[in-house]
Amino acid sequence: MAVGTLTIDLGALVANYRALSRLTSGEAAAVVKADGYGLGAAPVSTALAKSGVNRFFVATAEEGADLRQTLGNAPEINIFSGHMAGDTALIREANLTPMLNAPEQLKRHLALPDHPYGIQVNSGMNRLGFQPEDWAANRDHAQDATLIMSHLACADEPDHPQNAAQLSQFRAMTDGIKTPKSLAATGGTLLGADYHFDLIRPGVGLYGGLPFAQAQPVVRLSLPVIQIRTVQPSETVGYAAAYTAKSPRQIATVSAGYADGLIRAMSARATLFHNDTPCPLIGRVSMDLLTVDVTDCAQPPEALDILGPRQTVDQLADAAGTIGYEILTSLGPRYKRVVLP
Repeated sequence: MAVGTLTIDLGALVANYRALSRLTSGEAAAVVKADGYGLGAAPVSTALAKSGVNRFFVATAEEGADLRQTLGNAPEINIFSGHMAGDTALIREANLTPMLNAPEQLKRHLALPDHPYGIQVNSGMNRLGFQPEDWAANRDHAQDATLIMSHLACADEPDHPQNAAQLSQFRAMTDGIKTPKSLAATGGTLLGADYHFDLIRPGVGLYGGLPFAQAQPVVRLSLPVIQIRTVQPSETVGYAAAYTAKSPRQIATVSAGYADGLIRAMSARATLFHNDTPCPLIGRVSMDLLTVDVTDCAQPPEALDILGPRQTVDQLADAAGTIGYEILTSLGPRYKRVVLP
């Protein structure tokens, strides 16, 4: 088999959810946008629902409608992008709850009589949500909302002054309103109880990513070795002859590349593993192939791990100069997916 195997441990994912939910006295929802951060919204959300999660967040109405097909009528499905033009039928038919972001979205949604909605306010990230001046004119609609929420820009940096500034702004915009409130995703949850309000919305921490350093690993990616060759001193490997051997090396050609989400930026920087033996990626990442130095392996490997117990998504992301979110959500469709309960 010349495709990699992506193993997804749903038990670890549920354990991460439970660990984060124990940090708050309020409710814990689950964010499953971007196809469950690349791991499959259907298996991820089904496992979480079975463990007791009854409120989910996705990015778009289309994602919400698909999730409704998976989960049935019971859970609440919230839409971060709000009520966009053209979303009305999906929102009504799939019984979705949009987080309204602006006066025009509020006006559009109120044309759906008695349909639930939440409200997002801009507390300083300047991405989504009602501006303070618009909020003042529409604040009365908060009493009928299911939730008032905002999002922190710097929650993965606990000492960043913007965290406290956004907390203060969110309080100023919502004080006196009895509607449930939410400010914290994974990073905000870890900042402490002041940021929790009535609902936390963990996302990346469920999937084993930072800033939840205590998370159990959820993914393992094992890549098959197609061929191993001896490369002599002064011989080169791969496109642009980017690697030149200084001594005799055993070079494995591995089946995966940037078409599979292993981005080109990790060329000559990433590490793969054969059991406990680190094996450096050499030369350039190409569309379908990697070249890896396996000289130090005790025996010729049949497969190498690029994600797993010896390397997290964030450690791989560091090698590529990116973040774990990008690694997770870029994992391609060619892998054989094995889902562990």
